[in-house]
Amino acid sequence: MKQLNSILVKPAGPDCNMACTYCFYSSKAALFGGNKHRMADDVLENLIRQAMRQAGKQISFAWQGGEPTLMGLPFFEKVVSYEQDYGKGQVVGNGLQTNGILIDRNWARFLREYNFLVGLSIDGPRHIHDRYRVMGDGKGSFSKVVDRAKLLLDSGVAVNALSVITDYSADFADEIYEFNRDLGLRYMQFMPCVERDPVYVHRAAPFSVPAVKYGQFLCRIFDLWLADFSRGRPTTSIRFFESVLFRYAQMEPPECTLLKECGVYVVVEHTGDVYSCDFFVEPQWKLGNIAKHRLIDLLNSDKQESFGKMKARLPDVCRECRWLDYCRGGCIKDRIRDPEDNGLNHFCESFKMFFEHADAKLRILASGV
Repeated sequence: MKQLNSILVKPAGPDCNMACTYCFYSSKAALFGGNKHRMADDVLENLIRQAMRQAGKQISFAWQGGEPTLMGLPFFEKVVSYEQDYGKGQVVGNGLQTNGILIDRNWARFLREYNFLVGLSIDGPRHIHDRYRVMGDGKGSFSKVVDRAKLLLDSGVAVNALSVITDYSADFADEIYEFNRDLGLRYMQFMPCVERDPVYVHRAAPFSVPAVKYGQFLCRIFDLWLADFSRGRPTTSIRFFESVLFRYAQMEPPECTLLKECGVYVVVEHTGDVYSCDFFVEPQWKLGNIAKHRLIDLLNSDKQESFGKMKARLPDVCRECRWLDYCRGGCIKDRIRDPEDNGLNHFCESFKMFFEHADAKLRILASGV
């Protein structure tokens, strides 16, 4: 039986105060109807109560969107209050993934006081960030986001940079890495962008990063990461590399894309509806609603079990690949064909390029873990 350790929450649903070109979640508004989507207080309290009572010694909440700060600071003050009310000595983690636009000193003070881990969406220097991360009027968001990054860092908030790698940004590995590092964002996550073309659904959308380009990007970032080691220890954190090291050390990685099966967490939308995965908020993978069902039961439901096992249905070329034990086929949303079709991962060639480049050094690093 799977333990309830992690919940991803969408308190404002797909609503956002930006209009990023590559956003995959804005289209989810069609599932819920209306123009404004907000989690009601009774839904929030039920969610926290269930999570705290059904979890073990630790539980983490990832507050995402859309843009979760649209809920306002009082909403998150209630989050903490309910966690305290319903907690029973657990260790509770809160993560906030945000574009940063609404962050002010009050937000920063709160996030620091309650030890929220903030993931800040920032794609790199201005010409990279403003390529696709734009406001509703089409203007870039770079200046605002950098200003908020400095505010968060100066306030002592733990901040990670989440940079989406696209057809354009993949050419600027050095610039992105050095920009994040020099800004003070030494914890970095790089998310390769691939979405289906709206017309040719089995092809990648134009802004998606080609596999070879992403492979080259990973190899270069790996070399930059190693070059910044001091006395044999990393001075920056790259989430993908650290997760891969878990695999090299024969341990289960923290990144779900590298697990053998999916379905280790659930997504709770603003309505209380529960889904299998952030990338599969769609009717087929709706598990239930917290008003009628227990989170722990949905996590261990037959439908979630079926979702998790899709990942293991791999093409023969994957089963015969020497790197399968490390990449585990990647994320199933990156199989541009339907997952049930055993489609090859869009980033298969990327992973091959990376592991051929980094394998020897990863083995050395893992031996010291």
